[in-house]
Amino acid sequence: MQISRVHDLMVRGLDYRALRQDMISANIANVGTPYYRSRDIAFEGVLAREKAKLFPRPEATLPMAATNPRHLRPPQETKARAEVFFRDGHLARNDGNTVDLDVETTEMAKNTVMYNALIAALKKDSAIFRSIIDASAKT
Repeated sequence: MQISRVHDLMVRGLDYRALRQDMISANIANVGTPYYRSRDIAFEGVLAREKAKLFPRPEATLPMAATNPRHLRPPQETKARAEVFFRDGHLARNDGNTVDLDVETTEMAKNTVMYNALIAALKKDSAIFRSIIDASAKT
């Protein structure tokens, strides 16, 4: 049973945030490992595309015109996936390690705030649903 249209999207966001927390923790754990490159995950674009599917804006879509039958067709939708990448914007130390402890702890704090915000939104979403059920049971 789906509570609201965005419930599944928020749950996926929580999953991505938990995965990102694990990746940041792994980066911090490998701060002393020679030649370790810090990793991160980009998932905001994936969630934005999923949100656009849930709440389409008709004025924002423009169909592609094909004036010739040999024109290429637009690409078909593929399963959206988050992308893992190396965070190489920082200077490597002498041992080749790119983990910057200040950056990692800052990213971990930001990720924790977003995770907690998603949990609060999920609680509010389910509370609204429960209050509707409770109100309908009383009548």
